[in-house]
Amino acid sequence: MSTPARTSYDAPAPDTELAEGDDVGRGPRVRVRVCPDGPLLVSGADSVVTDDGTEVPTTRRTVAVCRCGRTSRAPWCDGTHKLLPPGSLPGPGSRPAA
Repeated sequence: MSTPARTSYDAPAPDTELAEGDDVGRGPRVRVRVCPDGPLLVSGADSVVTDDGTEVPTTRRTVAVCRCGRTSRAPWCDGTHKLLPPGSLPGPGSRPAA
């Protein structure tokens, strides 16, 4: 049985100002990986901004951000998604229900 592919992309760090002619591929990098039926793994960010605009500092190189909305430690993942049926998370990285 193979491991499902993970979706990831690179983006400039939040609040990084780009001068005219700058390439988005330069400067500090933040990497986001979508875990199938799980959290977003965010690497290289100094903070995470919540949907209400609150900036939450990161304390680790890589943090797990909740996608299911049921965590008791928002915005961080606490593993609650493991109790949900497969395919119940919105967006990319959700596995279809069997």
